[in-house]
Amino acid sequence: MDRTPAHTAPAAERAAARPIGVGLALAALATVVWSGSFVTSRALHDSVPPVQHAFWRWIIAIAAVAPFAVRETWRQRKLLREHLKFLLLASLLGVTVYNTLVNQAGMTTSAGNMGMIMAASPVLMAVYERLGGARLGARRVTGMLIACAGVLLLVGKGSLAMDFAAGDLWIIAAAVSFGSYSALLKRRPTEIGGLPFLFATFVLGALMLLPVFVASYVLQGGFEPTAGTVSPLLYVGVVSSAVAFFAWNKAISIIGAARAGVVYYLQPVCVALLSFALLGEAMGWLQVLCMGLILGGVVLGSAARAK
Repeated sequence: MDRTPAHTAPAAERAAARPIGVGLALAALATVVWSGSFVTSRALHDSVPPVQHAFWRWIIAIAAVAPFAVRETWRQRKLLREHLKFLLLASLLGVTVYNTLVNQAGMTTSAGNMGMIMAASPVLMAVYERLGGARLGARRVTGMLIACAGVLLLVGKGSLAMDFAAGDLWIIAAAVSFGSYSALLKRRPTEIGGLPFLFATFVLGALMLLPVFVASYVLQGGFEPTAGTVSPLLYVGVVSSAVAFFAWNKAISIIGAARAGVVYYLQPVCVALLSFALLGEAMGWLQVLCMGLILGGVVLGSAARAK
């Protein structure tokens, strides 16, 4: 009797599971690194204007990626021109708008709140799936509603009066931008390499941000380049932009936006721990309750993910 199928089946299953494990690990890396960027946005809120924070972040990111990406980007220049509209939209959502809104939110809300509200952004990814024809299922819809209830309770400070802080509204807008960017990545042209795509979106995003940066500099003035301002900018430029965006984009190409979004739900826990350790932000009963609702809702919803 030929026993080959019985022996090779486990090996084949392990080989098939390997890319999923890599994708989940890359999504986790991006999530942990981005958690630090929320803390950075809050830490720099009174020393670096939000738009200037975002602009210099991307200039540093471009400098960090350029040595590895310029040659391949030049080789794919014709392909990039063919898909310029897609690249412009991805750059606008993921580079120009998203992080600028996060920095703006950090002016008037805590890093912990930002992390918890952003954790609900995968709900929007699920909505896009439904618009694309995917069936979500009752459990997933219930989970989404629970997560949204947690966000509303958090930004309403435990009241149904919905007395939102300005920063909470900014971070909700950032969550919409990030969710849209992540959903858009599913349509990324496969022929464009990961590094050329990353480099092109960084450059285009920074160019679109340039006029707003100039206006901010003229109206608000610059900031003093000290260790307390430059070091955080280097972190968000190199680690939180170049490394994390490459990891997130690669994770989505391997496991999809919905599954990567499940890992993203770890973010509020990471942000809460970092903000407590680095900024001394306290976690009250309301924050704990809302974190439980948001995480519980998204875990319930992800368990019923459409196949």
